[in-house]
Amino acid sequence: MGIISWIVFGLIAGVLAKFLMPGRDPGGMIITILIGIAGAMVGGYISTFLGFGDVSGFDLRSLGIAIGGAFLLLVGYRIIKGD
Repeated sequence: MGIISWIVFGLIAGVLAKFLMPGRDPGGMIITILIGIAGAMVGGYISTFLGFGDVSGFDLRSLGIAIGGAFLLLVGYRIIKGD
C-alpha cells in the first residue's frame, strides 16, 4: 500500500481504537489519530513478522490488524502518560 493509503487506514484505525477504548487521552483526538497511523504501521509490521501475512489492501483482516496495532499503541501511550 502507498503512504496515502496507510494514512487513511491509520485515521480509520485511530478513530475505531478510540471508540473501543474511550476515555480522556492526554493530547486529544489529533494525538489519537496519529497513534492510529503509527498503529497501522506497527500492526502491519508485527503481523508480517509473526507470519500472518502483510497488509496488502483495504479488507477486514487488514483493518483488524491496523486497529490492533492502534489499540496497542494507545494502551502504551496511556501507560506512559499515566492517565
